[in-house]
Amino acid sequence: MTKVVILAEKPSQAKAYAEAFSVQTKTKTHIQLKPDPIFPEGATITWGVGHLVELKEPQDYRKEWKKWKLEELPIVPEIFQEKVAKGKWEQFQAVKQLFKQADVIVNAADVDREGSNIFYSIYTLIGVKKPVKRLWINSLEKDEVREGFRQLQNNEKDRRMFEEAKARQISDWLVGMNASRLFTLHLQKKGFGSHLSIGRVQSPTVYLIYQRHKEIEEFVPEPFYQIEGSFKAKKGTYKGLAKIKEKDKAKVQALIDEHSLKKEDTYRGTVRKVDKKEKRIRSPKLHSLSTLQSVANRMWKYPPAKVLKIAQQLYEKKLLSYPRTDCNFITQGEFNYLVKKADDYQQVLGTSFTPATLRPDKRYVNGAKVEEHYAIIPTKTAPTAKKLEGLSREERNIYNEVLAVTLGMFHRNHVYEETKIHTDVHGLVFFSTGKREVDAGWKELFPKQKRKEEMLPEVKEGEEPEAEVHIKESMTQPPKPYTEGQLITMMKTAGKTVEDEEDVEILKEVEGLGTEATRSGIIETIKKQNYISVTKNNVAITDKGIMLCEAIEGTLLSSPSMTAKWEAYLRKIGEGEGSKQTFIDNTEKFIRKLMKEAPSSLEKVQLRDIGETKKKWNEPIVTCPSCKTGAIVDRYKFYACSGYKDGCKVTFPKRLAGKTLTENMIKTLCEKKKTKVLKGFKSKNKKTFSTALTLDEDYNIKFDFGVPAKDKTK
Repeated sequence: MTKVVILAEKPSQAKAYAEAFSVQTKTKTHIQLKPDPIFPEGATITWGVGHLVELKEPQDYRKEWKKWKLEELPIVPEIFQEKVAKGKWEQFQAVKQLFKQADVIVNAADVDREGSNIFYSIYTLIGVKKPVKRLWINSLEKDEVREGFRQLQNNEKDRRMFEEAKARQISDWLVGMNASRLFTLHLQKKGFGSHLSIGRVQSPTVYLIYQRHKEIEEFVPEPFYQIEGSFKAKKGTYKGLAKIKEKDKAKVQALIDEHSLKKEDTYRGTVRKVDKKEKRIRSPKLHSLSTLQSVANRMWKYPPAKVLKIAQQLYEKKLLSYPRTDCNFITQGEFNYLVKKADDYQQVLGTSFTPATLRPDKRYVNGAKVEEHYAIIPTKTAPTAKKLEGLSREERNIYNEVLAVTLGMFHRNHVYEETKIHTDVHGLVFFSTGKREVDAGWKELFPKQKRKEEMLPEVKEGEEPEAEVHIKESMTQPPKPYTEGQLITMMKTAGKTVEDEEDVEILKEVEGLGTEATRSGIIETIKKQNYISVTKNNVAITDKGIMLCEAIEGTLLSSPSMTAKWEAYLRKIGEGEGSKQTFIDNTEKFIRKLMKEAPSSLEKVQLRDIGETKKKWNEPIVTCPSCKTGAIVDRYKFYACSGYKDGCKVTFPKRLAGKTLTENMIKTLCEKKKTKVLKGFKSKNKKTFSTALTLDEDYNIKFDFGVPAKDKTK
């Protein structure tokens, strides 16, 4: 009898897999499947809860590494070790027991590097040596799940992806643990009252925003001058510009004088040329995660992290394919089912058109360019009206955007007519450009997007419109702050400026900051660390962010292109062309180089009041209610009596039922034995509730739901 154990990344994924089979039993740690043609003897699905396993912290290796001291740097363990993540011991033990009983283990975590890392970190820590197979799917639909389990792959590629992910994880640990301490401790010598968190990818990302901040701050507006003509033709008016653009007004005036033109006079111009060209624009490429994030940010101001969350929800609802993809292409297989479902998708989108083509086009369909995942597209399951009603507005927006882009493959080109008029006034030629929509084509799938038309009146060659000429004065404009969507694009291109978002596809080999799956998380991290702020979708750097950038300026941590090269090498590890150990060794060399550079690079940092004060640990909060001699103090992750060495074991948690317990709450509990009603607690099923807290005789905190809501006890 062959025992098959399947590891999903999280419970919702396990549930989706189980729905493709018949379930025998369910427990809080696993699901048992009935025998099935794919699993003749049944199978067991268990799961992680995200990361069950994490890298050990410095103090887990050496107690001397717990305190932040310059003399203890660099922190480089001889062998990197892992441990069970806090609060996840029970599930880890369940997975361990099942792995030990298994004959074959299936890695069914997300099909990306982090999914491989999650699985093999658990597998390695458990210490079993069992055959491993890999589930490789792009959709949670029943048919694709069953086909994926029927066609399980070997784990050769999976292991390489794990090597890449582990190299990234360890190098990020090394940079974070060492650089954060290094820069913070040197700055604290200068009087800095807070700390800096530094990361291999997040710090260059902050530096990108800092560079834009400096461009805006240092920008000096300058006037520039052009010659503008205003024309009154038989069928309407229009304007044009001569081919001159100068900062020196005298040069522009000299050209006007050369052609004997005066501002006050009216002249007769002559239309020398009317050039009309029909231009065609093809529908956009299919969405990768970053293009979807960029468009959604521009359209609805959704932060990139929110877009990923919504796309993940739609994936779990079996409406979209796997969202963490950097690919804009699909294979012939996906194209075939999209063709069959095209009418259903039109109905869902509330549109109707006759397809211009049902043949695959290499702009969209190219199996050679599909690696781990294809583009984000709708699944074979076109949602019913009831299912659509159950989607949130944000989910509808994202789903409709993907649907419209996908249907664009089958639609007509967008066609417009571009008109250029050359108008001669006293030998000086003025150029006017206008456009007129001929056929909306695929753009009719996006009704909310405004389409500007810059119409010119009908004129004929030889026509002589009235003309007035004047010098047009304008001012140069500073660069605009990045939006969050533009920041995703800048990370993807490692800071290379791309004015037209469509030009991103021209960059054949993009060596970006982070990966498609991690960029939005990096932006959220630097927000939480107060390095950047986002107001009305514009990203600005904070005083703390400026301090960070002044500190890392001149080091590799400020170089997006260098960090992108690191990312490129990580990809080589995943492809079997690079070495995990080489990457880690090079990261260690980088840390040692940073230690030499840091003191001089920090000399130019200007200390700023960033509204944060240095945490004063071990300061008394309140007299211990038990021993009466010690004091309750903040012990970083919990509160405890300072007399613990003398035997007092009183401790209080920092967080209780999802709520942070403040020093004032602990003080009230110790002095009054109860608090007022507090809001913001969360039950195991994620429902919020309010309750007072009380302290029992053994100094344990208890919920008290009987306290009246208007109780003002302090």
